Amino acid sequence: MPSFREVKYYLAGLWLLIRMDPRGFSYLDISDRGLLRSFWSILWCIPPIGLSWLWWQRAYLSAMPPETSVGFAVFFRLGLVEAASWVVPPILAGLLLLVFRYGEKFAPVVVVLNWLGLPLAYLNALLIALVAFVPGSEGLIALLWLALMLALVFSLARILRMICGGYPLFVGALTLVLLVPPMMLTDFLQRFLDIYPPG
Repeated sequence: MPSFREVKYYLAGLWLLIRMDPRGFSYLDISDRGLLRSFWSILWCIPPIGLSWLWWQRAYLSAMPPETSVGFAVFFRLGLVEAASWVVPPILAGLLLLVFRYGEKFAPVVVVLNWLGLPLAYLNALLIALVAFVPGSEGLIALLWLALMLALVFSLARILRMICGGYPLFVGALTLVLLVPPMMLTDFLQRFLDIYPPG
């Protein structure tokens, strides 16, 4: 598992790539080994993921009758949704890159995608904490969440441009494929597994 120092190093590389500085590639391990190690980012995301699950459980129970209770099954289902959100984007990226003969770009794309998920998870947890502890902040949080999503799209598009070159249509398509279908799948799975708060 990468150490905290290594993770900081990887995040510094991402920041350089967002700024369109090619030196950022030297901070990231984009080899096949680095691709596999990038999935350790999931473990680094456990604290914010746990917080989001607790908030989701609270939101679910608040929308249900008072006598409703939830057990391990709800967290297991949330785990399935979370797993899908980590596994599906690399698969979609691989298919698109294969179709357009950019197979050699698969490792750097997945490495970037996995490590970019780390700051996103913590920032999302921060917004959840604000919702939980600051009454009446829902409107502001919605705006902040929208700003976070726009920042993610902007950052990912710039990094993918650094990886794939100056092909705006392909970069735009890859960005959308990495973000939109996983969001739709997450929403579908939450409803299918009956863990979506009614209302």
